[in-house]
Amino acid sequence: MRGSASNKTPSPSAPSEPYQKASPWCARPATTAPRRPAASVTNDSPWVLTVAAGSVDRSFDASVYLGDGRRIDGEALNQVAAKLSSSKRYPLLYSEVSHSYQFAGDFGSVPGKIVVCLDTNTRDQVSQIQSVMDADAAGIILYNLGLTGYTTIARDYNSSVVQVTTADGTVLRDYYATSAKNNPAPSASVTYNNTLIGPDVLAPGLNVLAAWPPKTTDSASTGPFNVISGTSMATPHVSGVVALLKSLHPDWSPAAIKSAILTTSDAVDNARGPILDEQHEKANACGRGAGHVNPVKAADPGLVYDITADEFAGYICWLQSTHANATSTLLDASLPCATLPKITTEQLNYPTITVPLRPTTFTVNRTGGRPACPPSGPALRTVTNVGPAESTYTAKVEAPSTLTVHVSPETLSFSKAGEKKTFSVSVIGQDLIAEGSLSWVSEKHVVRSPVVAVVRVGSPPPAPGRTSTQH
Repeated sequence: MRGSASNKTPSPSAPSEPYQKASPWCARPATTAPRRPAASVTNDSPWVLTVAAGSVDRSFDASVYLGDGRRIDGEALNQVAAKLSSSKRYPLLYSEVSHSYQFAGDFGSVPGKIVVCLDTNTRDQVSQIQSVMDADAAGIILYNLGLTGYTTIARDYNSSVVQVTTADGTVLRDYYATSAKNNPAPSASVTYNNTLIGPDVLAPGLNVLAAWPPKTTDSASTGPFNVISGTSMATPHVSGVVALLKSLHPDWSPAAIKSAILTTSDAVDNARGPILDEQHEKANACGRGAGHVNPVKAADPGLVYDITADEFAGYICWLQSTHANATSTLLDASLPCATLPKITTEQLNYPTITVPLRPTTFTVNRTGGRPACPPSGPALRTVTNVGPAESTYTAKVEAPSTLTVHVSPETLSFSKAGEKKTFSVSVIGQDLIAEGSLSWVSEKHVVRSPVVAVVRVGSPPPAPGRTSTQH
């Protein structure tokens, strides 16, 4: 049921006999303010289920490191840095008078600095942010309005905007006020902490024709059809693919289904050319994910990267130990964190390989079927054969000159279905961001994983020959 945007939930006619066998209606109250006075939402129909929006234990982490060593944890929806692309500390700029981007029309003091601004949450904010970035600012830190408090509503402004809470905004302003009078001057650097490629996959989402409820208040369409664009259109396509795979392979885990979708996705468009973005530039991994979903290939992927429940639990335990806003309990009490090795994002047996290049070699070792921490030994990935019982796969690496990918062994031979094989991957990068791919190729299947090497902002830039070994 499509919810109403008014302050009152929809009130259908009084229920009759069929009501006893029907499902509840779901409706959303309007969300125009963080707090509403009592009795501002009408809920007088017992057959209507009104729904509030709660937070989740997931964030798009970005850390701001102040010049005095303190760290502020914020969020940045776009995780690929644009101007904030080196370990350089940038000067901070803040003005009590111009904290809403205006700077009295004079942007002469902006170039090369991280500008601290109030998140006004107005219609003009996007254009105001763009004006500051067009003035050659290094980046922007938005701090919440007092009413929003500790809730950060992440928005995709651009890749150099970090959002922080009201309390952290106070820390920033106090630091600026104190340091501006001293030497050294106030400065900051930013680190983007998420290392899983997002999105995972690309699906049809532009100008999608679909059935539409007539006479809806938020559309010019009178029905019964409408054309809509966006991820809200793309997601149902992938949901259908997931349902198809689950019906074909009811014993597959969610991780296996996800792996099948990602590793069989198309890296080229329907004309066999590169997938392009809206500016007709070649789309990167953070725009296209692993590629365009291909349901037919996903039904028969050959190999899958599976993840067990205890590995996921170990990952959640790691999140708890490093993220202040992570959930404090696991859903399964039989998997306590005290008995599980903590598994970092990089250590998950994920079908895409994202490497955060660091000053020293990054290694992961898997012990007894689980990654061990701290790392010691070769980096590993494990694939499960879901194709022909007897099959042989050969590694094929595609990478630019700035990225070197080593795979060992280079051949995987299987003798039965369900058999698992482990291989190691090491990556040498000489650029801030470099993309390639690793494919396991047999006579019938191509199992492709994107490989992305990224220097985390706030880390030293890569030196020639820097190596990172990835699980």
